[in-house]
Amino acid sequence: MVRIDDAVITAQTLEGRLVGQRQVEIGPAAKLTPSAQDFLHAQGVAIVRREVGNQAAPPTAPASAVARAAGREAFAGIFCPNVVLFDSQNEINHAEMERYINWLIEVGIHGLHPNGSTGEFTRLSQEQRQDVLQLVCEVNAGRVPVLAGASEASLRDVLKTAEYYASLGVDAIALMPPYYYEISTESLFEYCAEIAEQSPLDILLYNSRRFTQKLSLDLLERLLPYDRIFGTKDSSRDLPRLLNLINRLRQQRPDYVVMTGCEEIAFPAVLMGANGGTIATSGIVPEVVIELYEKAQSGDIERARELQYRILDLINLMLLDVNFPEGFKTGVAARGFDVGPARVSSSSAEQEYLLKLEAQINCVLADMGYPVQGPRACPATNLPPIVGR
Repeated sequence: MVRIDDAVITAQTLEGRLVGQRQVEIGPAAKLTPSAQDFLHAQGVAIVRREVGNQAAPPTAPASAVARAAGREAFAGIFCPNVVLFDSQNEINHAEMERYINWLIEVGIHGLHPNGSTGEFTRLSQEQRQDVLQLVCEVNAGRVPVLAGASEASLRDVLKTAEYYASLGVDAIALMPPYYYEISTESLFEYCAEIAEQSPLDILLYNSRRFTQKLSLDLLERLLPYDRIFGTKDSSRDLPRLLNLINRLRQQRPDYVVMTGCEEIAFPAVLMGANGGTIATSGIVPEVVIELYEKAQSGDIERARELQYRILDLINLMLLDVNFPEGFKTGVAARGFDVGPARVSSSSAEQEYLLKLEAQINCVLADMGYPVQGPRACPATNLPPIVGR
């Protein structure tokens, strides 16, 4: 019989230690993840759980609370929810993705947020989502923190996804409520609590009313005792809600991380205490969005205000009146990357509109001071450039 004292035991942990063993002894507080339970059942291995009084040493956690708190300090600044680039065969374009991720890191992005909404995770197979994460982690090589989307339709799939991400060295997962079916508030609390108890990775809860049900402030407050849940990404586009979230939750957890997912309120959010944002526009104009955050942090109000207003035309073009996230992919293409074919069907009129949109985005980028190749369709604005000066 082999003894394992880890606080969270995954299938990978068992595979490396249960060679030829028919029993495993675990501590009284150890958590067996779903994949571990499946592995034990498949191998016919019996579990012996020690009593509290028979415990020689406390279980060894993957990381102490102190270490986790230190790692959470990295969750500040601008995280890019990157798009996924495809080749002509509708497969992930690994070479172009590598070039894109390297570019984001080299221009100064503070963190990466793959498999988020902008990354079209619901349009990818499980194997493709894993492929995206493996590619991002290999290219990143630990240079910036990685916040990986782990929103699946079932609790068990979320935990299995988190286990895989942990094996890649991901720093934390972003978790939204289960999509498609709306569940009761009590069921949603139990869902988040159970994942918090079993996840091998820290959790940033993701409130996005556009795609799933809301995480109310009352619910977020009830989840504060769960140490694995270290913050919230709020994409509600509701500044009063964001301010109340910061004020209410930090009274009990001063280190609670709050990120905005809405670039239209990035400046006021950071000014009022948000740690930063997961900003889709940072995948197109990272230099501008990073400077906006830095100027807001340093108190350069005039420059931060200027940058905030200058990105509004760009975000409106990429977000409104176009299939999501095709507007953002059009913006990425304007910066010189081959985004490949769309993952959603579109009419001939919509395809024609995307060509017009490309020309309009090129105009805004040129006004910002970027060198732009390609069509433009806009009047001169006489606005001063905001990059390269």
